[in-house]
Amino acid sequence: MDQPAAGERGPQPYPGWLVTKLAAVDTELGILKTGKEADVFLLRRGVPRTGPSCLLAAKRYRDAGHRMFHRTAVIWRAAGSASRGPAGPWPGGPDSGGRRSPASGPSPSFAALVRLHAAGVPVPYPVQVTGTELLLEFIGDPDGAAAPRLAETRPGGGELGALWDQLVASVVALARLGLAHGDLSAYNLLVHEERLIMIDLPQVVDVIANPQGAMYLERDAANVGAWFTARGLAGADPAPEDLPELLRYEARLG
Repeated sequence: MDQPAAGERGPQPYPGWLVTKLAAVDTELGILKTGKEADVFLLRRGVPRTGPSCLLAAKRYRDAGHRMFHRTAVIWRAAGSASRGPAGPWPGGPDSGGRRSPASGPSPSFAALVRLHAAGVPVPYPVQVTGTELLLEFIGDPDGAAAPRLAETRPGGGELGALWDQLVASVVALARLGLAHGDLSAYNLLVHEERLIMIDLPQVVDVIANPQGAMYLERDAANVGAWFTARGLAGADPAPEDLPELLRYEARLG
């Protein structure tokens, strides 16, 4: 079975929870989310019968012919579920029959996640990219229950303030890299075990090279600031209305 090249693997050191044994198998457990360009599936990676396991999220993009990714791998059958393996650290091979637009698909998102993870921005660990499939750390509970989006939560008081502080730290870290999320809202932030985690980053914007860079920073700040303000955030430093100016300063845009 083909193995992804080094540039298609997640950054080292690999996290302790990630199963990297060559005998590991990826078992598909169901679908987490459907979308226009991609669907997200839940996988369990583990060594059959004897070894550890971990949960992964597989984001599968449609190619130009709208055919979904499938792995060219040996088929395993286990307890009525479809599993593919052996997986090893970097399983599978892509369906090579289609083409993707260079601006779409998993590769831009993978590259952004690798860079942001290395910079300490709270994003899912990027496990690998293969063809039109992006494998990510699953953000959720061990039983497979996915973490809610910020928009689905009702934090109050100190919890709301703590989430705002985390949000500010994340977008400031992006701005210092000269980047903006580009489409930030309460719908692409997850809340798990009191942590705020940023997702959906294929359109990350280089705010220095892009003549509209300041606009993207301000729009991201306005979107999330409005959500926190509507839920009663008070006394925060910086206040939501001050976040756009702070991000411009951190990105050295004046």
